[in-house]
Amino acid sequence: MTDAELAAQLAHHAGRILIQVRDSGLVAGKALGKAGDATANQFLVHALRQQRPDDGLLSEEEKDNEERLSKSRVWIVDPVDGTREYGEERTDWAVHVALAVDGEPVIGAVALPGLDAVLRTDQPGTVPPAPARLRMVVSRTRPAAEAVAVADMLGAELVPMGSAGAKAMAVVRGEADIYLHSGGQYEWDSCAPVAVALAHGLHCSRIDGSPLTYNHRDTYMPDLLICRKEHAQPVFDALAAFKG
Repeated sequence: MTDAELAAQLAHHAGRILIQVRDSGLVAGKALGKAGDATANQFLVHALRQQRPDDGLLSEEEKDNEERLSKSRVWIVDPVDGTREYGEERTDWAVHVALAVDGEPVIGAVALPGLDAVLRTDQPGTVPPAPARLRMVVSRTRPAAEAVAVADMLGAELVPMGSAGAKAMAVVRGEADIYLHSGGQYEWDSCAPVAVALAHGLHCSRIDGSPLTYNHRDTYMPDLLICRKEHAQPVFDALAAFKG
């Protein structure tokens, strides 16, 4: 099984497990989120350690082991990206499984179990063309000031959405055009979505234009931009104007 096939299978089956946990009706709300996180994490961690025992591993729900820092190949997973949305039984949550090689997000799969979809690096599709009025996905609870300002300068429509993976895949799926985030994330929030977006020919970077790299000791990532390549420079120009 190739790395890309493994990533896709893991994301798909973890998503099915999460749906089963939710549909059991035995837990709800925050307890559902915790149960889903723990159950999906156990599956992903045990499966990866069996299938790729020599690789490093970083998971949001697993105690970090700095042994990964000496590894060239490191799997970076988020068992439930958008725990709040999962607990509220929405569809805008995701499962992230990615492989970073020498810090680059080369392989990834993002499952959207609520939509019965898995987007993957080895099966890229064509991103639909943008409409006349651009659409920018933002947090449904706390949209960043930079994103709101850039949307205003570009005349873009704001589209509130849940998890980072759901936002990024909305751009890949042609449901949105720009995902600009400046409120801080961690490596597991973006590694798989960035790998998938890059495979689909999209622009992915920090909001200063520098590349997104992974498997650092400090897993915090302040910001990112995912969009069609032709929209990157207008976003950078708008950010520069916003910052004065």
